[in-house]
Amino acid sequence: MVAQNILLKEEENIDEAKVSVNEHVIGTKKLYIESYGCQMNFADSEVVASILRTNGYSTTSNLEEADLVLLNTCAIRDNAEQKVRTRLSSLNKNKKSNPNLKIGVLGCMAERLKTKFLEEEKMVDLVVGPDAYRDLPNLLEEVESGHKAVNVFLSREETYADISPIRLDSNGVSAFISIMRGCDNMCSFCVVPYTRGRERSRDPHSIYNEALELFEKGYKEVTLLGQNVDSYKWSSETEKYNFANLLEKVALISPELRVRFSTSHPKDITDEVLYTIKKYDNICNYIHLPAQSGSSRILGLMNRTYTREWYLERIHKIREILGEDCGVSHDMIAGFCTETEEDHQQTLSLMDEVVFDYGYMFFYSERPGTPAAKNLKDDVSLEDKKRRVNEIIDKQRQHSAIKNQMSIGKVFRVLIEGESKKSKADFAGRNDQSKVIVFPRKAYKKGDYVNVLVNSCTSGTLIGEIVD
Repeated sequence: MVAQNILLKEEENIDEAKVSVNEHVIGTKKLYIESYGCQMNFADSEVVASILRTNGYSTTSNLEEADLVLLNTCAIRDNAEQKVRTRLSSLNKNKKSNPNLKIGVLGCMAERLKTKFLEEEKMVDLVVGPDAYRDLPNLLEEVESGHKAVNVFLSREETYADISPIRLDSNGVSAFISIMRGCDNMCSFCVVPYTRGRERSRDPHSIYNEALELFEKGYKEVTLLGQNVDSYKWSSETEKYNFANLLEKVALISPELRVRFSTSHPKDITDEVLYTIKKYDNICNYIHLPAQSGSSRILGLMNRTYTREWYLERIHKIREILGEDCGVSHDMIAGFCTETEEDHQQTLSLMDEVVFDYGYMFFYSERPGTPAAKNLKDDVSLEDKKRRVNEIIDKQRQHSAIKNQMSIGKVFRVLIEGESKKSKADFAGRNDQSKVIVFPRKAYKKGDYVNVLVNSCTSGTLIGEIVD
């Protein structure tokens, strides 16, 4: 099956694969790394680059000069895996002109397929799971001695808390900070608990120190990352932290440091977190709250552990505490096992009731080894899946346009992230609700905060001008 995803934010739309472009001149060997999938993978690539720097590698954006090529992969949908296989076939052609080139697969796809890459497909030299990156230098030694190498051991403790990531592809303004790893939710459609292991949270002091160091280097925004940030928990003999406590700790670094986070889970997001967001102006007034379906029956089969009514109550509470202007986005899956037309209509009606700012939309792609693949029948036709996801996409486009129209005439504080993709005469940045705004650049620079009056919009972007 092929999965689709649509991100209704025109200026922020990123390719599924991203190549590191910042070159760090430490070491004589060259590392070329591509990241696929979620933000966690991009953050992990920065950890990998840091680990390999101590082993004599600097990063390069030039594939032709690379000694080592690593693909940091995603396994959440079948089309993500197919893209990696196609890319590996292409990369293996480079070995004809550079027989010393080594190729490795990292991340979730490596964890799921394990030695299959080495034994059956013979496409790579090493396979490394998300919890085994510290072992990369040893694995590379095995590869250099003419052997294939693999480590897909899943840890209950590894958080890479002591490793300072190398900021790849950085705009110098925004950075990701991983606060936890793994997932305990066991949604029936999802491979993450099997590819990233069980939940474990980083020491909050290491997170604080990483955010502080970034701010001192001139960064103005950090995004706290976790598969489910609301389940963050850490304790010692003298301290105890939940996600609300951590959020406050990072926000207190400086009012000039914006704080975002992703992803929240509807069953875990608490009023305490919402009141913490309200308390600090530098915590962005935006929540990504995956729904996955508007049907309680389907949510039960997905093992999401909440109902439609629970989800809507959380949306109501978000808007009660944070106001109607709080940005809310979603994930939605069309055509899950046994989904009927009535179930699909309940998803559309949920969207009508909430009116999301934007969303990530997919049709269901069965993943081997998941509870859904083992216990449920993937019985919705591909034709119906595509039709339903297109109806969800059309609905979201309408809602995004409505929500963006509501921003016209308002002034927002915007962090300038860089030039607009469409014109060097314009800057682009995001407001408090995570909406992209494009405006003439004037005498400002990347990293500045400016007040922008919104004059018009598309379904994905706000357009305005700087005002004093």
